[in-house]
Amino acid sequence: MANQVVMGALMQCSFGLTPAPLNVLPQNQVMGGGPLPAANIFDMKPLLNVPPFGMCISPANPMVIAATAAALGVLTPMPCMPVPAGTWLPGDPKVLIGFLPALTNDSKLLCSWGGVIQLNLPGQFTVSDG
Repeated sequence: MANQVVMGALMQCSFGLTPAPLNVLPQNQVMGGGPLPAANIFDMKPLLNVPPFGMCISPANPMVIAATAAALGVLTPMPCMPVPAGTWLPGDPKVLIGFLPALTNDSKLLCSWGGVIQLNLPGQFTVSDG
């Protein structure tokens, strides 16, 4: 069974160099495993929910492409600016948070620059979905 994801869950992008915490606003008024707001699959907005992952090394990121070209082909990391390509998937359609499927720790979020964002820690370990 997957764990419910709450604010502060630790995420990592496959092309980012540092992990980042998930930010969840308390607008849905649902708490998961304590006083932290529970997340749904639409908690994927750049900067609001998904902060940067330090430096990006994706060869599809336009900033990395430009910096690498300027360095004569030597891969040059640039600041990460997440660009989600959709919502978190799969989530848990049996558990709704704000009328949307709950975000679970086995969900993934694709980035437009080719990375896959995954949840390393759900932020709590007492509430399981499913």
